[in-house]
Amino acid sequence: MSLNSTPSSERIHIGLFGKRNAGKSSLINAITNQDLAIVSNQKGTTTDPVMKAMELLPLGPVVFIDTPGLDDTGELGEKRVEKAKKMLHKTDIALLVIDSREGMDELDEEVLALIKSLHIPYLVVYNKCDLSHFDKETKDTIYVSSKTKENIKELKDKIALLKPEKDQRALVHDLVPSGSLVILVIPIDASAPKGRLILPQQQVIRALLDYGNIPVVCRESELAETLHKIEKPALVITDSQAFAYVSKIVPDDIPLTSFSILMARYKGALHVTYHGIKSIDELQDGDHILISEGCTHHRTCKDIGTVKIPNWLKNYTGKHLIIETSSGFGFPSDLSAYKMIIHCGGCMLNEREVVHRMQEAVKQGVPITNYGMAIAYMNGILDRSMQIIKDKDNDD
Repeated sequence: MSLNSTPSSERIHIGLFGKRNAGKSSLINAITNQDLAIVSNQKGTTTDPVMKAMELLPLGPVVFIDTPGLDDTGELGEKRVEKAKKMLHKTDIALLVIDSREGMDELDEEVLALIKSLHIPYLVVYNKCDLSHFDKETKDTIYVSSKTKENIKELKDKIALLKPEKDQRALVHDLVPSGSLVILVIPIDASAPKGRLILPQQQVIRALLDYGNIPVVCRESELAETLHKIEKPALVITDSQAFAYVSKIVPDDIPLTSFSILMARYKGALHVTYHGIKSIDELQDGDHILISEGCTHHRTCKDIGTVKIPNWLKNYTGKHLIIETSSGFGFPSDLSAYKMIIHCGGCMLNEREVVHRMQEAVKQGVPITNYGMAIAYMNGILDRSMQIIKDKDNDD
């Protein structure tokens, strides 16, 4: 995705679910008026969830999720069904697609009940209406034809009405007065992507600019010189892995936090991750720890998730811990094997997916925290890194 595009994590996710040959893929093509999805009369053409980002009026930037048929069979089919159902946890609007010639059956009813239990806004879309009769439509149902485009415009209008009203969480601008100077510390090392900034850094810079603030960007190696040359900043935000180094340079009277902590706040994960952090002190030899990232990227010898955090944990706890990792969509359903989870900021995941992961950890009784909080805690600066956010919450 280009720097000028809305990140997928910030787009409304529209998931299409239903049995094989209900016409999910052809419906996506009809809605978007593009050949985005492969269409075939053969059952099971879509074998894995496929996500496609685009603009959809009147909603704006969206991601369509095309899923395998929920009636797939056999050992491989069961795995496809499981993958399809996992997509519900990142779905903001669900379309249950049904072949109108067959109508809704017991399996469709089960899927609809699952959608309702997750409190996902939904529509039941009866496809192929050109080949069948119409029943009376309701607020939650509509009859369409992917082939003739009948009622496709009406479907898009109905989808627009389901746009979720998200909490208007601020990323950073509410922490500092408009016009404030804010220093952003961005290490450029072997793990930094070539020629670009990572998404949280881009988003924080844009959020500061949008509200008339003045971001000053430097590497940690130039931080002391930067502080010497400019007026006192209202806030310093650092990449979490440089927390220890940066905290020694930034005077105590200047607020300090990290991109990762800001992302946890923005994604609605701050409360859970903050309360899970002290479980680090209870870890014992042989405990299994899950370090989870929402993105998939090339690992380096200095990778934060697979190298740096495991080493910091070992040095801090003095225990022999068994570290496991997950990335992308690979967050386990069963978390019972883990004594603790340390999750990234979740910049590549939409809010629904982040909140789902937090809720699953809480439900299964597994403490979960955040990269930035874990690193700050192990360096004895968590209270300092959270102070500006606590002050804001107290003011509210």
